[in-house]
Amino acid sequence: MEKITHWILMIIHLLILLLTTGNILFAQADTVYPGSQHLHTGFLKPGLTQYLVFHQFPQHNKMLLFQYWVRDISIEKKNGIEVFTIREHWYTADSNEYRTFLSVGSLKDFTPLYHSATGSGKMAAYNWGNTGIEGADTVNGNTKKDFHLAFDRPNFNWHLDIETFEMLPLAIGKTFVINFYDAGLTPPAYVTYKVTGSETLRTLDNRQVACWKLSTSGSYNGKSYTQTFWISQKEHEFLKEEDAFDGRLRYKVKLPGLTPDILRGHL
Repeated sequence: MEKITHWILMIIHLLILLLTTGNILFAQADTVYPGSQHLHTGFLKPGLTQYLVFHQFPQHNKMLLFQYWVRDISIEKKNGIEVFTIREHWYTADSNEYRTFLSVGSLKDFTPLYHSATGSGKMAAYNWGNTGIEGADTVNGNTKKDFHLAFDRPNFNWHLDIETFEMLPLAIGKTFVINFYDAGLTPPAYVTYKVTGSETLRTLDNRQVACWKLSTSGSYNGKSYTQTFWISQKEHEFLKEEDAFDGRLRYKVKLPGLTPDILRGHL
C-alpha cells in the first residue's frame, strides 16, 4: 500500500510539473492594440533605415525582382502632440513602380493618425483614429477622399509592421495577437505572431547578432502563406524577413549603416 501511495504521489508531482512547464512554454497570448501596454515605443529609434527586398519565383529560376526601400523615422510635433513620422521611398528598376508613403502615429502608443500612399500617378490619403478612418478631404488629388470605415476597437497600421515588431517585448514562449489594418482595404483583423526560437544572424556588415524569430501563417484569397522575421534581442532591430506565398518567395534584408545614403537631402 505504501509503494502504491508513493507512485501516486510521484505521478501527481509529474503532472503538476508538466502543467507548470506547459504554462511557461505556451503562455497566454498578449493582445496588442494601441493602449494595450504591450508595445514599448521607446524601443523605436529615429533615423534612416534601408532594406534590400527581393522576390524569387521558383518557376522562373533565372530571374529575381529587386526593390530598394528607404524608411526615415523622425519624432515631430503635430497639433500639439509628439508623433512618429515615417517617410518611405520604394525603388525598383522601373520608375513606374516607384512608391512613396507618409505615416504618422502617436509617440505615446503608436496610434495611427495619418497615412498616405502615392504611386502610378495616384494618391490615397487617410485621417486615422481609434474609432475609424476616413479619406483626408483637405489633401489635393486624394482618390480616397470619400472613404469611411468605423472601427469597433483601436488598431495598428499594418504598413508599419517593421516598426511595430521592433517595439514588442519579444522572448521565448511569447505569442502576440495584433489588431492590424491595411488602409483602404479589408476591415481590421487580429493576426497571431509567435516567437518560435532564437538564432544568431550574420549581417551584411559581418556582425554576429542574436535574434528572436517571430513567425506567422495564414491564408489570403484561399492561398496559404508563411512569414518569419528576425529581430535583434539587444537593440530590437528588424534585420531580416522571409515570406512564402503561392510559390513566390520574398526576402527583406536590412542594409548596414555604412551603405551610401542616395537620398540625403531629398527626404
